[in-house]
Formats: sequence, structure tokens, C-alpha cells
Amino acid sequence: MRVIGLTGGIASGKSTAARVLAELGAVVIDADQLARDVVRPGEPAHREIIATFGNGVLNEDGTINRAALGNIVFADPAARKRLEAITHPAIARQAEKTLAELRRQGTRLVVYMAPLLIEAGVTSRVDEIWVVYVDRETQVRRLMQRDGLSETDALQRIASQMPMEEKRELARVVIDNRGAEAEMARQIREIWERDILGGNRG
Repeated sequence: MRVIGLTGGIASGKSTAARVLAELGAVVIDADQLARDVVRPGEPAHREIIATFGNGVLNEDGTINRAALGNIVFADPAARKRLEAITHPAIARQAEKTLAELRRQGTRLVVYMAPLLIEAGVTSRVDEIWVVYVDRETQVRRLMQRDGLSETDALQRIASQMPMEEKRELARVVIDNRGAEAEMARQIREIWERDILGGNRG
């Protein structure tokens, strides 16, 4: 089974790229979805987050308020590390379980989409890295528009991740998303034809 690690920066267009790859036939595992799954009420990570950060990070129904938690951890690197120490092992267990099941089913190609694939040190989970790239100016603008953030808050969130230029250097495939969505989709289809269907991994 070939596992492609799809990553990039916040608001770089990873989810859109993954959707195109899914339409082309890839099985996509979304690490963000795994992160939501492992912090549901009743899960060990949910209890640890409350014990660490308090009831102020909860919604009325007991679920984690991601915005409230984000405000804490993006402003405080030490708090972010505490959160990652809780969530990353839980996500890793769920990812390995899902990948093992897909292998058992005979799946040929999996895209593991993870914004912190490199930062979390889990590149061993994948066979190769694909990066969805945008420049800093485009990234800031899109993040502000998408999440309704101030420029200061957008820059704070971007600064919590590895710079895009560094991620691009580690990629076997770079998907340029500085332009329109249709242009990125065209690039991905070309890569798919050449790299997946053509079997060229060099």
C-alpha cells in the first residue's frame, strides 16, 4: 500500500487538494478529523484536556470548544506543547489502526492529510510527502477571510507551524495553490496521471 502524506500550512488548501485526490480515487485519511474523534466526550484525551485547561474550553454540550482552546494554545507555545502531548499519541493510535485496516482490505493508495505531519514527527507513517504550497501573503489573506481573524491572529497561527518554504524543501511533490482552485485541480490531475497512473515515483 502506498501512503502519501499530504501537508502544507494553515489555509494553504490541503482539504481542497484532498477532495480532488479522493475524486480521482484515493482513499483519504484526514488527521484533523481523527483529532476531533479522539477528543469526543468519553475519550481519554477529552478528560485530559479538561484536567489540563479547565472547563472554559468546553461547549455547553460538553464537547471541546476548538476556538476557545485555539485561543489558548496559539498564544502560548508551552500550552500548545501540552495539548500536543495529549492529542498526538491518541491520533497516532487511531491513524495506525485505520491504516492497518486499509492494508488488510487491500487498499492500494492512501492519502494521509495532516497539517502537522512534519512538525509532529510522523513522516515515518507515510512513504512520501506532498506539500500544498502558498506564499505567506496569500496564506495570511486566505486565513483572515476563512476564519474571520485579524492579521495579528492570522500571523500568530501561521507562526505556530513550520514555514511553508521549509516544508516545500522536504516534499517529493509540490502542489502550487497560489492561483485559482481550478488551476490547483488541473495540477493535481496532471500529477495523478503521471505519478499515480504512470507509476513514476522517482
